[in-house]
Amino acid sequence: MALLVLVGTSTASFAQAAPEVPANVVNLSASGFMEVPQDQMMVTLNTTREGADAGTVQAQLKTALEQALAVARVAAQPQAMDVRTGQFSLQPRYGSNGRINGWQGTVELMLEGTDFGRISTTAGKIQSLTIADVGYAVSREARQRLENEVQALAIERFRARAQEVAKNFGFAGYSLREVHISSTDQGGGQPRMVMMRAEAKAAMADAPMPMEAGKTTVSVNVSGAVQLR
Repeated sequence: MALLVLVGTSTASFAQAAPEVPANVVNLSASGFMEVPQDQMMVTLNTTREGADAGTVQAQLKTALEQALAVARVAAQPQAMDVRTGQFSLQPRYGSNGRINGWQGTVELMLEGTDFGRISTTAGKIQSLTIADVGYAVSREARQRLENEVQALAIERFRARAQEVAKNFGFAGYSLREVHISSTDQGGGQPRMVMMRAEAKAAMADAPMPMEAGKTTVSVNVSGAVQLR
C-alpha cells in the first residue's frame, strides 16, 4: 500500500497546470507615411581605353582621371559637392586562339552632393570623361528626421486606435502586450539610387541642366496586441 501511495505522489509532482489563455486581447496595426524631396545628386562619369599594351592603356586611364580630378577639385565643397574615384579596371582581351591580343580598361569618377547646379556644371566641364549616369537620393540626415517623424505619427495612430477599440467594447482603456515597428521607403534612398541616362553633356558645360529629383516616401507600420481593461 505504501508503494502505491509513493507512485501516486510521484506522478502528481510532474503534472503541469495548463497555461492561462489571456482574455480580451486584440491585435491592431496602424501606419504613417510622409514624402520628402530627394536632396542629394550623384553623377557618375567614366571612360574606356583599349590598346595592345597594358601599360599604355593604364597610363591613358590615369591621365584621363587626373585631368577630370583637376577640374572637379576646383569646384569641390564638403556636402555641396564631394569628389571620389570609382572603378579602375584593366582586363585582357582574348583572340579566337585563346591568347591575349589586347587590353581594355575603365575608370570612373563620382560627383555627389546637395548642390545640383554645382554638380551638373562641373560634370559638363570635364572633357576627359563622359557622363554615364545621374542618380538622386535622400541625404542621411533628412531620412533620419523623416523616419523619426513618421514613427511618432504611426505610434500615435496606433494608440488612438487602441483607445477607440477599447471604448467601443465598453472598456476604460488598454495595456500594451507586444508591439512591432517596421519601416519601408519608395522612390529612392541611400545607398539605392534612381538612375537615368544623361545624354546632353554639351548643354551642361555652360549652365546647369534642368533636372527634377522627385520625392521619396517613407512609411512606418506599427502592429501589436493590446489587452482591454
